[in-house]
Amino acid sequence: MDDLKKIKLNFYYQKMICFVAIFFFFIKLITWHITSSLSVFSDAMESLINIISGFIGLWSLYVSSLPKDKNHPYGHGKIEFISTAIEGFLISIVGITIFINTFIRIKSNMHGIILSRLDYGLFLMSFTGIINYLLGFLVCKIGHKNRALILIASGKHLQIDTYSTFGIIIGLILLNITKSIWIDPIISIIFSFVILYTGFKLLRNATAGIMDESDKKLLKKLSFYLNEKRNIHWIDLHHLKIIKYGSALHIDCHLTVPWFFNVKEANQEVKKLTQLTKDKFGNKVELSVHVEACSNKHCIFCFNYSCQVRKNLFQKKILWTLDKTSYKR
Repeated sequence: MDDLKKIKLNFYYQKMICFVAIFFFFIKLITWHITSSLSVFSDAMESLINIISGFIGLWSLYVSSLPKDKNHPYGHGKIEFISTAIEGFLISIVGITIFINTFIRIKSNMHGIILSRLDYGLFLMSFTGIINYLLGFLVCKIGHKNRALILIASGKHLQIDTYSTFGIIIGLILLNITKSIWIDPIISIIFSFVILYTGFKLLRNATAGIMDESDKKLLKKLSFYLNEKRNIHWIDLHHLKIIKYGSALHIDCHLTVPWFFNVKEANQEVKKLTQLTKDKFGNKVELSVHVEACSNKHCIFCFNYSCQVRKNLFQKKILWTLDKTSYKR
């Protein structure tokens, strides 16, 4: 699938998220009106955030798909971290609002609250939860396939929303059984903290992206992949770094090749390394390689046994693991 088709598919699923979020928001408002449940109200408020974050994600997809220009030589992919920060902030505000609203309601007239038609509430909440989870699973799958981080974030948000919805369903079942109105505000308070934690995680991820924090999972994946595909002329790989700009990856590394290689031969090895990374991570990979010449100290882990200018005997092959590729030997 070419990049244009991937972009169109990403837009299609993000639009679907927006429409489903609007639909479920009104369903949850109706459920809250029917049941008067505080926990259902908290879930409805989280759905309101789903709408806002869905449209922010749609805007982010548009901006991140714009081509590079003079002012943005690395592209516009960093916009995803800004949108994630906005989403995290809004979610945190909703969590605080639900928490405060619950305490105000407890203090004012908790004993005057009558919860009704909880069976309708259970049905409607179960319906939204199942659809939300299935859509979230599908969106995450498409996001991973197309390397669309915004879609992955949206899909995970839907799945988190599902977990909170099913927690509220359990609470409604307990309400139906025990008839204790105090279960409802307790559930509402618990999920206000769940929502706050979700907002904190999103803010943390956004900060990490803006600060170009090292993605150890991705670095480990790349290190092991290159280790499996390395050839005898790639004596050493170090100073491996990855910066993410949306779906684009900018990879920097130092590659040690035989000292007797000319510029053309060294360039051929760089091309092979570049092609390998593109085969694994797609065409949106930009690889910057600093080529270095080997020295006598490299002989002990160079497995080019046919080398005629070796100064030291081979001792042990070094595996390119995460800790081995992060520094120079």
